[in-house]
Amino acid sequence: MNITMIPFAQGEANLDWRGLCAAFEAGHALPKAEIADTFLYRDPDTLLNRAAWIDGMGLAVKSATIFPRNPDRGEPMINGAVNLYSDDNGTLEAIVDFHLVTKWKTAGDSLFATTRLARPDSESILIVGAGTVGRSLWQAYRSVFPNARFSIWNRTRANAEKMAEDCPGMTVADDLEAAVRAADIVTSATMSTEPLIAGDWLQPGQHIDLIGAYRPDMREVDDAALARARVFVDSYDTTVGHIGEIKIPIETGAITRDHLVADFYEPENFIRRSDDEITLFKNGGGAHLDLMTSRYILDAWRAAE
Repeated sequence: MNITMIPFAQGEANLDWRGLCAAFEAGHALPKAEIADTFLYRDPDTLLNRAAWIDGMGLAVKSATIFPRNPDRGEPMINGAVNLYSDDNGTLEAIVDFHLVTKWKTAGDSLFATTRLARPDSESILIVGAGTVGRSLWQAYRSVFPNARFSIWNRTRANAEKMAEDCPGMTVADDLEAAVRAADIVTSATMSTEPLIAGDWLQPGQHIDLIGAYRPDMREVDDAALARARVFVDSYDTTVGHIGEIKIPIETGAITRDHLVADFYEPENFIRRSDDEITLFKNGGGAHLDLMTSRYILDAWRAAE
C-alpha cells in the first residue's frame, strides 16, 4: 500500500485560498456528508476523533490529542493527523498533518462564506483576536481583498501589537466599539464565553464572521446582533443545538430557528441581497469540511509532484 504523508510546510506550499473555496463549492454539490464525533478522556487529557464520509469524495478521520500539561514540558498541547480514505475501496490514501488541515479548514470556511456574503468593495477588515487563527484569517482575507486595510483588536494589547508587527500594514485598534463601527468586515476568533460585539454597533452593509465560539456556553455577539442580521451557518448539523452562538438565543427565544437563512448546502439562498443589509456567518467547522480540505490538500500535492 502506497500511503502519502503530507507534512505542514511542504503541504502548505501547494495551497491557494481561492482554490480551497472552489473545493468547498464542489464538495457541497455532492451528497450531504455523514458526520460523527467521538471523545475519550483521561483527566486532564482528551482524544477527539471527527469522522466524515461524502459519497463521491471519500472518508476522513481527524484525530486530535489534547494534553494540557504538554506546554510545561516544552511540547505542543495539541497533536494529531487526518487519515484520508478512498471512496472507491476504502484504502488509506494519505495521512495529512493535523495543524495544516485545521488552519486551512478554519480560515477557508470563513473566507468561503465571505466571498458570498460580504460586499465585494469591502475596504476595511477588523480581526478580533490576535491568536493563531487571527493570523490565518489575515492571510486568507488578503487573497480576496488584496487592497483592504486591516486592523486588529485583542484584550491584551501587547499581543495585538505583536500580530501587527508580523502582518505588514496592520494597525492596532484600542476601542473595540469604534473599530467595529468603522469596519466593512468584522471577523472574530476569540475564546469568549460572553458577547464581545454588540448589535447596536453594527452598521448597514457590514459582514460579521464568527469563528471563536465552539462550545454550547460560548458566544461572541449578543442577541441584538443576531436579530439585526441575516444569519448564515456553514452547517445546520454542526451549529444548531451545539454552539452557544446559535443554541442559546434559540433556546431563550431571542431568535427562532427560521431566522437562519441558509447553510452551505443551500447555495441559492447563501447570498447577500443588497448593499445595505447586515450579514452574519457562524463558522462551525464540521468534519465534512476537514474531509473537503484534506482532499484538496492531497489533490494539490499530487498535482505538484
